[in-house]
Amino acid sequence: MTRSPLSRLALLALAATLAAPALAQEKVLNIYSARHYQTDEALYGDFTKATGIRINRVDTDDAGVVNRLKSEGAASPADVVLLVDAARLWRAEADGLFQPVRSKVLEERIPARLRGKDEGQGSAWFGISTRARMIVYDKSRVKAADVDQYEKLALPVNKGLVCTRSGSHPYNLSLFGSMLEHLGPEKTEAWLQGVVANMARQPKGGDTDQIRAVASGECGVALTNSYYFARLMRSKKPEDRDVAEKVGAIFPNQADHGTHVNVAGAAVARHAKHREEAVQFLEYLSSPQAQEYFADGNNEWPAVPGTALGNPALKALGSFKSESVPISVVGMNQSRVQQILDRVGYK
Repeated sequence: MTRSPLSRLALLALAATLAAPALAQEKVLNIYSARHYQTDEALYGDFTKATGIRINRVDTDDAGVVNRLKSEGAASPADVVLLVDAARLWRAEADGLFQPVRSKVLEERIPARLRGKDEGQGSAWFGISTRARMIVYDKSRVKAADVDQYEKLALPVNKGLVCTRSGSHPYNLSLFGSMLEHLGPEKTEAWLQGVVANMARQPKGGDTDQIRAVASGECGVALTNSYYFARLMRSKKPEDRDVAEKVGAIFPNQADHGTHVNVAGAAVARHAKHREEAVQFLEYLSSPQAQEYFADGNNEWPAVPGTALGNPALKALGSFKSESVPISVVGMNQSRVQQILDRVGYK
């Protein structure tokens, strides 16, 4: 029997109607990420395998993520936001781009100092990995005892030796925001003025560039995040490992307040359409499996205490005392720090 075109259309419509609930039930999660590490791909894949939640991702830098969230407003499809610095996390929180999360899992796993402020409704963001702000130095002409504190970068003995990336880069803003808590505004300004006076050259490049500049003799001492140094230590390129071997590396201020530690953090976007899945993803990032990925894959320290550490570079760097200043306070200090940098001419 031959069906009429109308009958065929009716059957197609019925099939579409029956399929619609299945499509509607597909769980998705939209992530805006400033993390550009190849090893994170395994994190996303494993989460989908474990939960069935499909991930859509937008990758850009921190400023791009924040600007996109602001421009999209309530229409934003973002559910989860991943940023890589305390100052950036604080700024986004202050701009109202996150929503608070109350999660027993996250609160038990992530230390309070590695979370955003909790004013009764939960934290706006959670640290998922950490990195130390280290000092590297030329072993052939600089004594470790002359650079084992951040404050010593301003001493006359280091005149013409200091190199850094831009003072206004968030990694440095966070360190300087931490020092503002330790030293107070007047001493912090005097310290930064001394650092500027000791520069070997104008600030430029990234952290890896600073390490290479010390190894080449252009600089005598520099600041770097720990994972850049660990990456050179583990590189398959002999020339990279040679750079790491030429320089000394120090966790500063071990005799007093400890080394500045920054975070990469995750948050649920203010207008998240898939809040339940977003919280589930944040909890997954605090799991032992995900925490080991951060350590082994990108040379970051886990945010969750007690996580197994298999990374040989991190093991070689050893344990250290980290500061106790809350990360949220460090981020909050960035605007005051920027004013100080402008006054002392730290480019």
